[in-house]
Amino acid sequence: MSRTDWWRSAAIYQVYVRSFADANGDGTGDLAGVRARLPYLAELGVDALWFTPWYLSPLADGGYDVADYRTVDPAFGTLAEAEALLAEARELGLRTIVDIVPNHVSDQHPWFKAALAAGPGSPEQELFHFRPSSPAPPNDWVGEFGGVPWSRTESGQWYLHLFSPEQPDLNWNHPQVRQEHEDVLRFWFERGAAGVRIDSAALLAKADGLPDMPRDGGSHPFHDRPELHGIYRSWRRLAEEYGAVLIGEIWLPDTERFARYLRPDELHTAFNFDFLARPWDAAELRASIDLTLAAHAPVGAPATWVLANHDVTRTVTRYGRAEDTGFAFERKRFGVPTDLALGTRRARAAALLTLALPGSVYLYQGEELGLPEAEIPRELIQDPMHARSGGVDPGRDGCRVPLPWRAEGEDGPSWLPRPADWTSYAAERQAADPDSMLALYRTALRLRRSFRDAGPLRWLRTEAPEALAFARTVAGGGAVLGSGSVLQGSTLLCVVNFGTRDMLLPAHRELLLASGPLTPGGALPQDTAVWLRT
Repeated sequence: MSRTDWWRSAAIYQVYVRSFADANGDGTGDLAGVRARLPYLAELGVDALWFTPWYLSPLADGGYDVADYRTVDPAFGTLAEAEALLAEARELGLRTIVDIVPNHVSDQHPWFKAALAAGPGSPEQELFHFRPSSPAPPNDWVGEFGGVPWSRTESGQWYLHLFSPEQPDLNWNHPQVRQEHEDVLRFWFERGAAGVRIDSAALLAKADGLPDMPRDGGSHPFHDRPELHGIYRSWRRLAEEYGAVLIGEIWLPDTERFARYLRPDELHTAFNFDFLARPWDAAELRASIDLTLAAHAPVGAPATWVLANHDVTRTVTRYGRAEDTGFAFERKRFGVPTDLALGTRRARAAALLTLALPGSVYLYQGEELGLPEAEIPRELIQDPMHARSGGVDPGRDGCRVPLPWRAEGEDGPSWLPRPADWTSYAAERQAADPDSMLALYRTALRLRRSFRDAGPLRWLRTEAPEALAFARTVAGGGAVLGSGSVLQGSTLLCVVNFGTRDMLLPAHRELLLASGPLTPGGALPQDTAVWLRT
């Protein structure tokens, strides 16, 4: 991918460093472990790597509580190792995207420590949202992790934290805050980062005076504020100097407001959470695809597609549930039963559906291995979402368990316990199995290179009502497929059977890939997807 608009159709792999690969055996993933596995990622067939925060952090919230944006946490390695990783990945054709967390910092960040030391009314405190001591919190806001987003200092002052108390919110009305983040962007772009993913991108700006929540349908005091667009226009001008991309984490149900962030002078792309949250249902997913494509079309931005990330219940577990196969934070609970065989079959079909869609796609580490959500004993849960919910929410640790690499099992401890039966999911074992989830992803990502720049999606009618089928035509420049054919000038058909009955395949010249075996008569079974060439 040498072109400058590579991000429009890239396959991007999310690396959660703490849980990816542990090189020194201390139970925590590290940059050395990632560097050792770069050939695995190149062979998988992705175009870029997105790294969750590797910065110096007390890890109160998995590294999203940053103490120093220019230093790598010693648990993960050194800045020199990060620079080497960026260079080695680039040699293998893999671009690197780093995480930026602009809404807040760690309570161990030098700025916040200085603010506490300087006290009320000081310039240091103007970088945050401090309020005088009072019997009740300064307003009626509810935090992103639930509960009151205000905590007291030893002097009795209140300070705002939309997430955990260890993550004080920055004051984005202050020019020093804006300048610091632009300097951080330059720091990583100059070291070879191809882009940044912006955490909680719709939360930075707060309404003047931090008023209570509106009672009359007025504008939200801290979510999707109009001031954000000026911030991102400034970032876009900076990114253009380096040919870098800006990717926003934006949870917005209003598609028109969502699209405003993707205007040509703002962010390049943003995550599509609507698709991720939908249940395994043909009508629901088609509606999400149509909604997504329609939202992006007016601003000329590419859609993004993702099935899972480090915050969300893993796909195999979600899709294996009898009733609620979608995702919502407020519905996460302990002990929800799931059928992993069913979930795996659906996850395989979902992989082909997602990878065939126009735009870019994100793959969370371990999805290519078909990992389920791990059950973490309550006493070992580290995610603050669990504590902030009063113990009701199981938190996000279940999707953050370290990956299984070796067929005979991993040596030593890990920061979160791996289930005993995870050796069956080991990458080493799956690499030798042509029917494994890993083999499916490798083949699908290789084939995707031949049609990722194909034409727009066209829905097709099927003989089964509970099915999805669409076509995309490749105008030219196709890559050679495993069968020796060339997709150039051909049309790709993606067909997914969500129904309970087998369905006949539409007319085609070649079966490129199937998520599972067809019937002896060549029909498409339930919860199975195919790619066809016509």
